[in-house]
Amino acid sequence: MESSATLPLSQLPFVYPATPRSNKAYPFWPCKRRSSQPTRLHCNKMYVPDAGFGEASPEAKAAKNLHNFFTYVAVKIVAAQLESYNPEAYEELIEFLGRHSLNDGDKFCAAMFRESSRHKNLALRIMEVRSAYCKNDFEWDNLKRLALKMVTESNTRLMTEYVLETSHVESEK
Repeated sequence: MESSATLPLSQLPFVYPATPRSNKAYPFWPCKRRSSQPTRLHCNKMYVPDAGFGEASPEAKAAKNLHNFFTYVAVKIVAAQLESYNPEAYEELIEFLGRHSLNDGDKFCAAMFRESSRHKNLALRIMEVRSAYCKNDFEWDNLKRLALKMVTESNTRLMTEYVLETSHVESEK
């Protein structure tokens, strides 16, 4: 069985220099030098380069997706409420859903505003429920816990599958 060693970054000058000359030369370098300790770097957070996020941060991109998801949840809640006490409005909402995508929550609500006065009232109700759900009912701590759990479990599963796959191939040789 082969062994491996971990080398400090300073021994890999072509991958990452021990200390960058400036952030301009290395725009990917997330750390800032402290003037009192020129060889030490002060890092708070991971630097995320602009790769596929446009001008937005990953958090802003996630917030936009959650915003659209909250619209979806609000539509489900309003539809369930209408089904029991206002079947006519429920049918109108379902028919509108068949013609308009919920991928962009704001476009959906804007189109609903312009459909008719009854649809305008439905749009107002959806926006009200969306806001209330986001402020009062969505479990933000649970989201963080579940996201961390999913990433950890997924990474473990993928690494296990890879190790099993590669160790099986090597043992057959």
